[in-house]
Amino acid sequence: MELNRASETLTALGHPGRLSAFRLLARRAPEGVRPSEIADALQVKPNTLSVYLATLERAGLIHSERQGKSVFYTIDMSATGALIDYLAVDCCRGRPDLCATATAKALSQAPSRSIMPDTPYNALFICTGNSARSIFAEVLLRDMAGNKFVAYSAGTNPNSELNPFAIDLLKRNGFDTSGLRSKTVAEFQTEDAPKLDFVFTVCDRAANEECPPWPGQPITAHWGLPDPVKATGTEAEKALAFSQVFQAMRRRLAAFTALQFDQLDRLSLQRQLDDIGQTETE
Repeated sequence: MELNRASETLTALGHPGRLSAFRLLARRAPEGVRPSEIADALQVKPNTLSVYLATLERAGLIHSERQGKSVFYTIDMSATGALIDYLAVDCCRGRPDLCATATAKALSQAPSRSIMPDTPYNALFICTGNSARSIFAEVLLRDMAGNKFVAYSAGTNPNSELNPFAIDLLKRNGFDTSGLRSKTVAEFQTEDAPKLDFVFTVCDRAANEECPPWPGQPITAHWGLPDPVKATGTEAEKALAFSQVFQAMRRRLAAFTALQFDQLDRLSLQRQLDDIGQTETE
């Protein structure tokens, strides 16, 4: 990347609104995000966001793609990587020990762990309210994984109680719900919290929120599913919405637990998890 090009790219990022949109798309990479979802997450007017996105796209930092009737915006990882390389290549005369980013240092200092550990993997599922989708994931993984995983769930803004439709569905399927409760993400960010190996966001809103890097650099993935709590209609129609999300989560976790962990390196495993998150929900 030459000087003028780098300057143009940095200018595109030199605005709080545009930078916020870019950072949101970075958090959601490699998948695309609808403009309406970005506008809702950032609390900006659609026409204002349109200007932000157009500027970032002209700078080559993001690109758009039409899928059916919707347009999705995605960060251009190649362009972003080129900008980072350009900024860092001359840093301290190329001495990475002096200018490594906090993320790079965390990665280098994180203890290595074999693909098949002697102790179970810890997996955390996050949604906003921690009342249905992430609860389903916690219960299902505990049931399906045997002693390979320990499952947890939490919410970025947890409800005070679990959703009654979710509890009823779990009971009808023979699951014990006596120990379930809504929990905050903060419970898993303390020094004595379980050391996480996998962190999944299962709703788009939670994935869009800024969150500090998890200690130990667990593998993360986004498995967004529709929010059944927002379902309308008759009681039967609402119950059907919960059942559909429950079955979709079951299919994703079945694919997850069937992975050959002893044959996958970290990068390959990450790709597999991303692919699982792109499977159809119905």
